[in-house]
Amino acid sequence: MVSDSDNPIQPPPWLNAPPVDPYPFAETYDLRTGPDLHPALNSLLPYVGLWRGRGRGGFPTIEDFDYAQEIRITHDGRPFLHYESRAWILDEQSQPVRPAGREVGWWRPVLREEGSGTDELEVLLTTPTGVMELHVGKITGTQVELVSDAVLRTATAKEVTAGHRLFGIVEGALLYAQDMAAMGQPLSPHLSARLIRVGG
Repeated sequence: MVSDSDNPIQPPPWLNAPPVDPYPFAETYDLRTGPDLHPALNSLLPYVGLWRGRGRGGFPTIEDFDYAQEIRITHDGRPFLHYESRAWILDEQSQPVRPAGREVGWWRPVLREEGSGTDELEVLLTTPTGVMELHVGKITGTQVELVSDAVLRTATAKEVTAGHRLFGIVEGALLYAQDMAAMGQPLSPHLSARLIRVGG
């Protein structure tokens, strides 16, 4: 590949380079290993971990259902948490029936100028069903309350227009309740669960 005989254009060095080694930086839900927790995350420290439990779901447009869930909240030393949730439907005998909701996203405390965290929180969540939510929230002790600030949807996603979530650490367990406005319905209870720390 040349522009003319006097000025050959060299290909970038990465064009034909071999694969790189695996990602070299640790991300962990175990505070005893990996990088130190960023000081801005101190108020969210109780949430870091691997959690599993059960919940109950419903909405005015669907039948109530039981589900199990795993939530993984990790950090890599920077001032945000990585949030990942996956759930599955349970039958009347608490046996798994099929995969259910999944979410990935980021919990970002609003930082002061010197880099410490405030009690304000920005949370971005994305689902494989085509919905992206921006929440703003407040940290009060071991409680986190989130209110949707914006909801974006793909052209094929179901209509979701607003949300409200309340998380809390109660006697060592992670409890939460989620309300949703969707499919022409006003903000209504949707999910609630209790998860036990199984890692971290």
